[in-house]
Amino acid sequence: MDEDRRMDQNRRTEPDYYRSDAPQSTAVAALRGPAVLEFGTNWCGHCLLARPFVERALAGAPGIRHLKIEDGPGRALGRAYRVKLWPTLVFLRDGVELARVVRPLGAGAIAAALDRIHATDAAAETDAAAEVASPRDS
Repeated sequence: MDEDRRMDQNRRTEPDYYRSDAPQSTAVAALRGPAVLEFGTNWCGHCLLARPFVERALAGAPGIRHLKIEDGPGRALGRAYRVKLWPTLVFLRDGVELARVVRPLGAGAIAAALDRIHATDAAAETDAAAEVASPRDS
């Protein structure tokens, strides 16, 4: 129990976990490769509870860009992605949303969404290899 309290204390002492300097939606659309947009606020209880699940799931997925974006009224990026509840995780591949997890209660839903953006990557590599192996006549 003491360790849980220490972890909770550490989470609360990170005032800038969610960054207020969000990128423009055009910059997000231009991202290449897998990325996760995590919308929330530093004071949100649901966000604090979900943080260990998010961190655990993403720790097992190297190479994925993780943008932690502070959301709220008038925040353009959150409105562009129609964020209603915190935390909301938007899973992107080459700037396109492939999955979304809202208020995760465990790492399972996050891992499934990560699998979707990795599966898309594997499918693209397979398609590219097939294209090279058997070029089409024009």
